[in-house]
Amino acid sequence: MMTTATQNLENDHMHILRLIGVMERIIVNGNPNIEHLETIVKVIRGFADGLHHAKEEQLLFPLMVQNGYSYKSGPVAVMLHEHVMGRNYVQGMMDNISLFKQGERIALSAIYSNILGYAELLKSHIGKENNVLFRMADKAFTAAEQESLLLDFNKVELARSNGLLANDYLTLIDDLEDFYSS
Repeated sequence: MMTTATQNLENDHMHILRLIGVMERIIVNGNPNIEHLETIVKVIRGFADGLHHAKEEQLLFPLMVQNGYSYKSGPVAVMLHEHVMGRNYVQGMMDNISLFKQGERIALSAIYSNILGYAELLKSHIGKENNVLFRMADKAFTAAEQESLLLDFNKVELARSNGLLANDYLTLIDDLEDFYSS
């Protein structure tokens, strides 16, 4: 059982990094399976953005702001900006997957550049959150705040995001990882 809210978020990061590993292997392999790319977008939108960012943006960041951090500058502002950048890469993936399915072969390079941009952004973003932002939160929050936050996170995880539960997304990541592990 995870003891703190920030450990819960770090656990999500582990799964997001597994997905990024798959994304990078797809590019190395070339000749992508479009259904797999669509599944990746679905997992990013439902799990990384839907569940994980919901926990950060609706619960963690507001509590940090209550504890003296700012939405306008500093670490919370940077993380929010990077979430927007990530969403733009995902939209770029989706738009170009659509074009590719309509026969535009050239869209593949745009899919790849959005995947690579997202992967680089997220690896750096997760490093900053795990090593800096979450440590600040751990220092700022009382034990009661951590506990309350973790309970709220559990409620988010039990809600459906795009029709799926958190564990459904983890299964999709497992399946993709199995497929691309050879």
